[in-house]
Amino acid sequence: MKRINLIEDNIYNLFWKIALPSSIGTIFQNLYSLVDAIFAGRMISETALAAIGQTFPIYFIIIAVGIGLSIATTSIIANAIGAKKISKASQIFCQSLVIACFVGIIISVFGISFGPSILNSINNDQETLKLSSDYMKIIYLGSVVILLLMISNSCLAALGDTKSYRNVLIFSFFLNIILNPILISGKFFGYEVFDPLGISGIAIATIFSQFIGFLYLLYRISKTEIYSHFNNKYLLPKLREITEISIQGIPASIGLMMIALGSYILLYFVSYYGNDAIAGFASAGRYEQLLFLPLLGLSTAVTSIVGQNLGANKTHRILETYTKAIKTGVIILTVVAFFLFFSAELSMRLFTDDKEVIFYGSMYLKIWAFGFPAFPLFFIPNATFQGLKMAIIVMYMAILRFVLTPIIVVTIINNFIKEDYIYMFIGLTAIHWVVGVIYYRYSLYKIKKLI
Repeated sequence: MKRINLIEDNIYNLFWKIALPSSIGTIFQNLYSLVDAIFAGRMISETALAAIGQTFPIYFIIIAVGIGLSIATTSIIANAIGAKKISKASQIFCQSLVIACFVGIIISVFGISFGPSILNSINNDQETLKLSSDYMKIIYLGSVVILLLMISNSCLAALGDTKSYRNVLIFSFFLNIILNPILISGKFFGYEVFDPLGISGIAIATIFSQFIGFLYLLYRISKTEIYSHFNNKYLLPKLREITEISIQGIPASIGLMMIALGSYILLYFVSYYGNDAIAGFASAGRYEQLLFLPLLGLSTAVTSIVGQNLGANKTHRILETYTKAIKTGVIILTVVAFFLFFSAELSMRLFTDDKEVIFYGSMYLKIWAFGFPAFPLFFIPNATFQGLKMAIIVMYMAILRFVLTPIIVVTIINNFIKEDYIYMFIGLTAIHWVVGVIYYRYSLYKIKKLI
């Protein structure tokens, strides 16, 4: 497979070649989630829409573990490739697959055992709880597939190939549109072929499409230099490699879990305003994620470029990558912010016709749009530190940003200013900017010092 040169090519050209396919793929990944929410709200009920929305903190824990492993895999493989150690890159990939299988089994057992209790602590409405539990039970059982797919993608991303995963996500999106109505209703072309699966059908469609994607990515990897250096013994657990992956992956996963914990905290406060607020906030979050995609693609490019150039000892390209990515990200997210603000109400009508749900969702989007240009001040430093194999900094930042800040800000606003849904998000947007500027200045200083 032809591979772009991450240690020689022009930085802006690399952003284009890596970030664009990654962003397009992630657009379809988020459209995938968007379609799930639309089918839940339109084909099942408003309660089903809220049920899927309130599963996000738990579902994201699985994603956080996968992304943590993926970040570790990408940075270590990219570093090994930059240093011309292809056999090590192959071994790291295989050991990451082993870890993914082991962790996936643990998630399945833990999730089925304790998941309903966690969901109940968010919202104790019994109908919503039952739907959420039915949905998540399938996700828990399929967590191994989710993790294996993400690890396979990280291997290709380290090589600069984001097109293969883009193809998987586009295919999965259209497969999901076909499978969701069939599995929800049990009908095919109007004929009932099995008992309706309801919300469980949405989860089954997700796991099935990801399994197909995993098989395709394995095929793509078989065409790379990673596979040409493969040895069966690489699949046997090796303590040294597992430790190396864990040192990078665990802090990254913990950092991302803070997003889930932060979402749990926000959902807890949002739940004060009822199921309509939960449905509106959660649905708006799915739409909001869709607009993050250019920045996520750019972050993927930064981690891969920084990782390979660190391995090749071309440190001047690391700072160049960081500064150019910050500029690019701020420009893109400023444009996106305008679009988010003016499309807020229209986007919410995709999910529901309920006026209260639309109000809560659109108000959140309009307020949060003002914070969008600050997101590159978090994402790009994080991606750079991950490429430098310093995920511990990302973890500390995540604890501050997603856990401590929301608790402090929302508590102060609710107790000393006004207990109000709108004021809560105005406060969070303001502090988001303050922390973002401080983190940018710190990360620039730290990266210059490191290189």
